[in-house]
Parts: sequence; C-alpha cells; structure tokens
Amino acid sequence: MGLRAVVRRWRARFFPERPLDVRGERLAARHLRRLGYKIVGRRVHLPSGELDVVALDGRTVVFVEVKTRQSDLHGHASEAVTPAKQRRLTRLAVTFLKRYGLHDHPARFDVVAVIWPPGERPRIEHIRSAFDAVGRWEFYS
Repeated sequence: MGLRAVVRRWRARFFPERPLDVRGERLAARHLRRLGYKIVGRRVHLPSGELDVVALDGRTVVFVEVKTRQSDLHGHASEAVTPAKQRRLTRLAVTFLKRYGLHDHPARFDVVAVIWPPGERPRIEHIRSAFDAVGRWEFYS
C-alpha cells in the first residue's frame, strides 16, 4: 500500500466526513460572516426544537433556516420551509428572544439554500426576510 493510500485511510478514520446538513450549516455561517453578520449561535437547542443559525445583522436578530440538498431536482431547497415549519421556527424564535431578553430588538427570518452536488462546488442562495412570523406571535416580526 502506497503512502497516499495510508494517508487517505488515516484521514478517513480520524477526520470522518460530516453529514451534508452539518457541512451546509457551516458553509452558510461562513457566507453570513462574509456579509458582515455576527454569528451568535449554530444548532441552538431549545426545549421545543433547534435553530440552525442565529445571527446579528446590526441590531436585528436573524433566525436562519439552512436547507442543504445535493440537487434541486425535487424542488428548490427553500420550498422545504413549509407553513408548519414557519410556525415552528416562529415559536423557537420567540423562545430564544425571551430567554435572552431581546424583545426590544427587531427580528427576521432568512433562509439559506445550499445546493451541493457530489464532487462539485456548492451554490448558495440567501433569501433575506424569507417569511414573516407566523401564528399568534407575529407581532415579533
């Protein structure tokens, strides 16, 4: 076995490839940082669910839903943010704002769609203000 094969096996053992969704979230966070956002949380766990990315755009708290796909063959990744998902994200956002005393800050919901075909470079589409707060909490938008 050649040196190249040994190194490849060693890397695979000690540095396994992350799942597609984790790689997409990391790429989305890097994209947002380049735009000047300050990332305050990734994979934020709350009692009722998880927020992919929470960032600050100036004084605005931005809740970012990241959708990563290998292709858009079955529809655009952002189409997966259904009305039910929007209600769930709104509830999570309100919980986050209450927990950290951020009621006086404006908030919005963005979607970052990452299309990452195997062996190719990923494409990123950032949709600012992708949807308004949904449900009885819409006064937070």
